[in-house]
Amino acid sequence: MSDRVSTSELRETWESAAPGWAKWETEFAKNLVGPTEKLLDLAGVASGMRVLDLACGAGSQTLKAAARVGEGGQIVACDIASEMLVHLGRNAERAGLDNIETLCSAAEDLADAVPPVDAAISRLGLMLFASPKDALAAVQSVLKPGARFAALVFTTPDNNPYQSKPMAILRRHAAAPPPAPQAPGLFALGAPGVLEGLLRDSGFADIEMVTLRAPVRLASADDALAFLREAAGAYRAVVAHLSDEAQAAAWAEVRDCVGQFETETGFETAYELIIGSGAKPR
Repeated sequence: MSDRVSTSELRETWESAAPGWAKWETEFAKNLVGPTEKLLDLAGVASGMRVLDLACGAGSQTLKAAARVGEGGQIVACDIASEMLVHLGRNAERAGLDNIETLCSAAEDLADAVPPVDAAISRLGLMLFASPKDALAAVQSVLKPGARFAALVFTTPDNNPYQSKPMAILRRHAAAPPPAPQAPGLFALGAPGVLEGLLRDSGFADIEMVTLRAPVRLASADDALAFLREAAGAYRAVVAHLSDEAQAAAWAEVRDCVGQFETETGFETAYELIIGSGAKPR
């Protein structure tokens, strides 16, 4: 598959998921408050900066970055799905933030569209890109010398059962072969040394890696299922080609799976995440 075809499919996947993502963005973001703040810290985001947010989605982290840079700063929120940016615009308006500009673009096409920035971030997006290496080359091209980039990704399947077990079920129902090593996917950059090596090979210096866990709490296992079905484009895409009946059977098994995380007080599990950050050499 060529990068062009892959990028086209990626855009279609996230355009279709955008309404569901916008619906669940607030609940999803509650589970990532600490990791998001750490992501901004490791990118060096501060007052007055111009910051790129790559694969911004509906933008809960964009809003946090915009609040941190203040009126004297600006956020360039970039996403491959135009519908995501529509929702981000609405969220920014509700938050009273007017220092966010949006850009609908694939990551690898940034170089000609973004003036130099003081920092860049990507929250749970880099591992899903058609070519993370090309994306980082584009980020390098728009960062000012000495400016930092930080990416937050999932670690490994074993340490993220809410993500990995449903995906395995859906892939089995879809008769999908195992993903090739480091092919785009939820865990493509999560194994030890992979993200760090990618940053180093892409020319970043002063690399820092931080692994952390974040609790995942939702009202019920039904909500956990609904989030995957409605908002998580990577899951929806796996079974999109199946008949309605076959999709229903797959999702019913996923519901049984996520039920194991339901407690007397609701759905509870955890994410394990890693943040990799580095600076563009001066």
